[in-house]
Amino acid sequence: MAERDTSVKSFVLRVDGETMEALEKWAADEFRSINGQLQWIIADALRRSGRMRVADRQQKRAKADGVAPDIEQKGDGDEKAV
Repeated sequence: MAERDTSVKSFVLRVDGETMEALEKWAADEFRSINGQLQWIIADALRRSGRMRVADRQQKRAKADGVAPDIEQKGDGDEKAV
């Protein structure tokens, strides 16, 4: 039996028609899928609220890919991969 990737979780989201239309337009404007747009919105909200740092997310993604990025701290609290 193949191992299941547990780093990505799925869930059902119900939204009203007006919200879905707005999301579809926004995603198209950003050249993203609806799923990609929702992931970006959630990640951005988590980062802005201080609940997830950029470095944490990059390290988790790199660990899943089997590589470790170098993270550089900038003075304003934001991190960036180098």
